[in-house]
Amino acid sequence: QVQLVESGGGLVQAGGSLRVSCAASGDTFSSYSMAWFRQAPGKEREFVASIIGSGGSTYYADSVKGRFAISRDNAQNAVYLHVNSLTPEDTAVYFCAATRSILWPRVEAVSYNYWGQGTQVTVSS
Repeated sequence: QVQLVESGGGLVQAGGSLRVSCAASGDTFSSYSMAWFRQAPGKEREFVASIIGSGGSTYYADSVKGRFAISRDNAQNAVYLHVNSLTPEDTAVYFCAATRSILWPRVEAVSYNYWGQGTQVTVSS
């Protein structure tokens, strides 16, 4: 099992940038593919980005491609999401998630076994 704790959310103006972090503990971190999802009020949880266990490959939702960047540091047991050129539509709770599925990338929330509690990102216009 792996435990996940997000941090780094906050209030930012449109056009700004932020880095959200997810610290993992428990099982061997590099054996998990990691992902970021987000959920805005009244909307379903939405896939944002994923990174394979080695960190060698990444995958993004079309809505964030070119603006967001996912990375991981297996020595620090952490995964990051760098968010740039933010718009009010990016306002959501951002969750990190982990899966040991051998299939990658996985964009469905049900494919992920472990979740953090989320961190709020609010973008003001």
